[in-house]
Amino acid sequence: MSPTANSPEVRAATRRVALLSVATAAILIVIKAIAWVASDSVAILASLSDSALDLVASLITVYAVRYAAEPPDAEHRFGHGKAEAFSSLMQGGLVFASGALIGREAINALLHPRPVEHGLAGVVVMLISIGLTFALITAQTRVVKASGSIAISGDRAHYAADLASNLVALVGVGAAAWLGLPWLDAAAGLLVALWLIWGAIGVFREASGQLMDKELPEEERTRIVQLATVDPRILGVHQLRTRASGPYVHMQMHADLAADISLAEAHTIMVAAENRLLEAFPSADIIIHPDPRGLAEKHGGVFAESVEG
Repeated sequence: MSPTANSPEVRAATRRVALLSVATAAILIVIKAIAWVASDSVAILASLSDSALDLVASLITVYAVRYAAEPPDAEHRFGHGKAEAFSSLMQGGLVFASGALIGREAINALLHPRPVEHGLAGVVVMLISIGLTFALITAQTRVVKASGSIAISGDRAHYAADLASNLVALVGVGAAAWLGLPWLDAAAGLLVALWLIWGAIGVFREASGQLMDKELPEEERTRIVQLATVDPRILGVHQLRTRASGPYVHMQMHADLAADISLAEAHTIMVAAENRLLEAFPSADIIIHPDPRGLAEKHGGVFAESVEG
């Protein structure tokens, strides 16, 4: 996670790109609907359905990003970050349903091919869609790298699938209209459906990881330990537990200290370690428990005893 992941500038950029995705989806729906009515193309219908669901998902993302950034309150002491993961689950469900419905329509069109009319209009619409979608994905990628937002990441997955569907639809419409091969249009729609389903599975996996409090990646855990033990008075770290919650990171650990130091000195060492971690993870919630090396009894209950880390 970037050191500025939860800065005001990054939060503002995250909100802007969420609103940009809504505007992009609305434009794509209008132009694709016009092209579908003119051409009766299954591939364009598939892409239109994808964009319609993208609009719904983007609206969900706008709300989730704003709510997840709200600071902790009396009812949500750990913040509201998991709103982003819930948003991603809903987005994944919409994309999966879209893929299934488009797949059914595509299979029916394969069994009963029909000609595609006004192929040029369809091709032009797909080219415009590709340009707009690519520009949006580029903006979303920058925000995801800066913020680590799982909601924007899920939204980007939708538009990546949309980009692929536009490319496939472009080929399908062109082949059906100008080469007299209507089955290629239906085949293009089926490929889009399969791509959507595969993308939805990826979104489900990422969102469920946050909701199930999956540990941060191993390289981030290693970095946490390295930062905590920069001070030679911290003799080791154990029982490290981490999880992500939208733009926030939660971490807790036990730190070994010399058994003969005072409580005041131990507190000073812990505060310094927390400050080092906050420089690298400014949106982190950190708990460090000091243990006297060699004199600490096992404690912490089942969570400490079940997994050492």
